[in-house]
Amino acid sequence: MRRIGAVVGRDPFEMAGKTALVTGAAKRIGRATALAMAAAGVNVAIHYHRSAAAAEELAGAVRALGPRAWTLSADLADANSAETLFAQAVEAAGPIDILINNASISPGDDLLSLTPEALQTNVQIHAWAPLVLSRQLAAQGRDGAIVNFLDARIVDHDSKHVAYHLSKRMLFSLTRMMALEFAPAVRVNAVAPGLILPPEGEDERYLERLASTNPLERYGSLEAITGAVMFLLRSEFITGQVLFVDGGRHLRGNAYG
Repeated sequence: MRRIGAVVGRDPFEMAGKTALVTGAAKRIGRATALAMAAAGVNVAIHYHRSAAAAEELAGAVRALGPRAWTLSADLADANSAETLFAQAVEAAGPIDILINNASISPGDDLLSLTPEALQTNVQIHAWAPLVLSRQLAAQGRDGAIVNFLDARIVDHDSKHVAYHLSKRMLFSLTRMMALEFAPAVRVNAVAPGLILPPEGEDERYLERLASTNPLERYGSLEAITGAVMFLLRSEFITGQVLFVDGGRHLRGNAYG
């Protein structure tokens, strides 16, 4: 029976002791997310493709915080790799409670240069692999939480990264579809970063040059991203949502209405 003044519902999603699988975890946002969860007591299965040394370094950092860590190699551009990766994670770590779909590539192309191969690779990494991994988590038949990484530019026209843009738009749609399909046991949300890190080969001056492109006229931090992820993981009554951590940049996009 509901009592006036009482909070009735499920207990908060307790982080300590949970186990997470983070794709593309060895560097950048994936690494920061893994460490933020480890600081909250979450064990982390660290997926990587080529960055073996960085993955092992991260595993050591996670263990230094107290939780357990495992490193798992897989090329998510391979159509069968996601299912195999999840099975390996369960074999190593036990049931997976949290899935962070972070692995990403960002090749440059436009509509005139776009090839079927480029589109297929981007869809495989950014949409198909997250879907397969998410289905595997849901199939465990236990409570869980999924956070997909999108991009603040999905609401605008990105003419220089067409395959990337289309595949991230697909993951946006999948986020909402999975939130409905996997409820009530599994919550599915997304974070869409904006100006946070410079591309590989660039430095902070890249961020400074573009700071005026969002309403807050500055660039964000890894802590802003991990804070959004942790909020979504802990929020038991939120599913199907996208948090734009972009200084308001998405408000300026109008390509999709």
